[in-house]
Amino acid sequence: MSTKSPTSPTQSVRNSATGSLLSSVVLSETFRVATFLVLVTVLAYLPALRDGFIWDDDAYVTGNPTLRSLDGLRQIWFTIGAVPQYYPLVHTTFWVEYHLWGLNPLGYHLVNILLHAGVAVLLWSVLKRLKLAGALLAAAIFALHPVQVESVAWITERKNVLSAMFYLAAALSYLRFVELKDAGIRNGGIRLIYAGALLLFVAALWSKTITCSLPAALLLVRWWQRGQLRKGDIAPLLPFFAIGAGLGLLTVWIEKHMVGAVGAPWALNFSDRCLIAGRALWFYAGKIVCPVNLTFIYPHWNVNTAVWWQWLYPAMALLVAAALWILRNRFSRGPLAAVLFFALTLSPAIGFVDVYPFRYSFVADHFQYLACIGLMVLAATGLSRLPRAANIVLLMVLGVLTWRQTHIYRDAETLWRDTLTKNPGCAIAHNNLGTLLSARGRSAEAEQHYREALRLEPDDAETLSNLGVSLAEQGQIEQALLLLRKAVALDPNDAEASCNLGKVLAKQGQSSEAIVCFQTAIRLKPRQAAFYYNLGCVLASLGELDEAIGQFQQALELGPDYADAHNNLGLVLARESRYPEAVQQYAEALRINPDHVLAHNNMGDALMRLHNVDAAVPHFLEALRLDPDYANAHYNLGNALALQGKYEDAAAQFSEAVRLAPDFVPAHRNLGLALERLGRHEEAIQQFKEALRLDPSNKELQQRLHALEAQVPQ
Repeated sequence: MSTKSPTSPTQSVRNSATGSLLSSVVLSETFRVATFLVLVTVLAYLPALRDGFIWDDDAYVTGNPTLRSLDGLRQIWFTIGAVPQYYPLVHTTFWVEYHLWGLNPLGYHLVNILLHAGVAVLLWSVLKRLKLAGALLAAAIFALHPVQVESVAWITERKNVLSAMFYLAAALSYLRFVELKDAGIRNGGIRLIYAGALLLFVAALWSKTITCSLPAALLLVRWWQRGQLRKGDIAPLLPFFAIGAGLGLLTVWIEKHMVGAVGAPWALNFSDRCLIAGRALWFYAGKIVCPVNLTFIYPHWNVNTAVWWQWLYPAMALLVAAALWILRNRFSRGPLAAVLFFALTLSPAIGFVDVYPFRYSFVADHFQYLACIGLMVLAATGLSRLPRAANIVLLMVLGVLTWRQTHIYRDAETLWRDTLTKNPGCAIAHNNLGTLLSARGRSAEAEQHYREALRLEPDDAETLSNLGVSLAEQGQIEQALLLLRKAVALDPNDAEASCNLGKVLAKQGQSSEAIVCFQTAIRLKPRQAAFYYNLGCVLASLGELDEAIGQFQQALELGPDYADAHNNLGLVLARESRYPEAVQQYAEALRINPDHVLAHNNMGDALMRLHNVDAAVPHFLEALRLDPDYANAHYNLGNALALQGKYEDAAAQFSEAVRLAPDFVPAHRNLGLALERLGRHEEAIQQFKEALRLDPSNKELQQRLHALEAQVPQ
């Protein structure tokens, strides 16, 4: 028999009321904290809403063909290599956003900012559950610290903010599971909480596998709480370790075999990696304490085991860890736990695992997005003892620094110029800035940056290739081919270099060699639409129309919004007299790019051949509005006007065509025909003679000239 007295109705009501009141208080506090963190985060990152797309955003968003279709969504999940990394949840969010707002960067930036704010709220919730002092201050520092800007303002780093959200949600769920387990609860509810934590962890890994450190971090928290670990602490986390290891190894394999983290930049022995790791730990800690001169790409360290002072970094790191271990029982386990969390979470990105960015630098702000939590929580615990006003000033300073830092992500040119201001020896920044300038027609300025990049890295195949393209655009073909061939020889696996060599060869009429170059590029990177497009162009120039159609269709399968591919496919279809199909392709090109001059002209030509002259004229006029010196558009408009019986206007268009292109035989001939219809026979004779001078074997022109000369009095 129970010794407890029965609960009275009054006591039940009182307990119920107390529980409701506590729930209301908790919900009210959560709402206030969440509102505060979201508000200050959005305010600090407001300039980022005006930012555009930058480096790698083409591979992840603007040029990512998997975002365009339902089949692309399938590829995101089930085809390794369809996207740069196997982070299917990240690309799924991009897929959804693409179908909501297309390629408007505002939407992508807003989602990143809100996710970052959500991560801060979840961090506060985790710290609150752990009963840590300064939980709100730590979350606010995390939200406003400028080292986080790279992860938030760079759309590609959706990986960080999304994975961190699932990481902390999984941690929160698992901590709840541990609390219930410690309380002796073994019902179905606790199993659901555990399953939820595991599922959230998988979601974190599907967003970025650096989150594989979570189970180790949870054990670290357990040790911090009790000072020891038991078998029962480890067993529930074994599935976490297994799944994390599996997906982590997959990422390592992809990074090496598909992204390209192989070769000299990654040829490091264990001692080299220890030097990098020790220096990286101090570098990241320094940027948390003093966030100045933050840049997109930091200088690449010269690692040398023979230089004694480089060993001070790992030695001092070990010394700090040893000191904190010795002091753990005398003072607190907290500092050691925080430092170990920092190092543990950073461990996949401090040199022991090869990642592609090591080609440019061993450190990057976005590498420590999660890891910095350890040191920020440690700092907040101490700072929470200061007057509130001091902490408010600190947060305001961090917010202002973040506001300023977001401006460097406005666009790619701003980003690379800022990088070069802070890191003048950054070869990749010179190269990428040169590429931007070249695309804008500023070839001479681009060449300067390419040459500076080559001074810094003389054997960089990508820069050699880009300089070759720039020189080709300036008419220096021989030197361009020399550089492009050197680039391909230095790196036979550089698909872009092979493609660039192919384009220059094609312009020189060396079609056979160009085809081989494009086929090589396709073999190396079979999912690049531009490679198929260029191969299609060469095949079309050789009259191999069916093969060209196949290449253009493949390009459009990979890049449905490839306006040039639609236009050129239309041209090939028109050459086969498949004008209705050609019109469809031109229409699609103009839907994608309403200012596509060639597509307007080609659309008008196809409509004329379908005897729809009235519909053709507006396209010729639009082409000439966009490019008044487009001789072929003047010629085509002249033909359309002649068919409408407007010979005076037609003659004016033909005259403009021959002024712009004096060797344009059909324009001379048709100008002569229009002048003949207007009764201006002597002028017509002059045009026919000029046409015959350019094309002496044209019998039709000879007959027309003789007939007209017979009518004109001598």
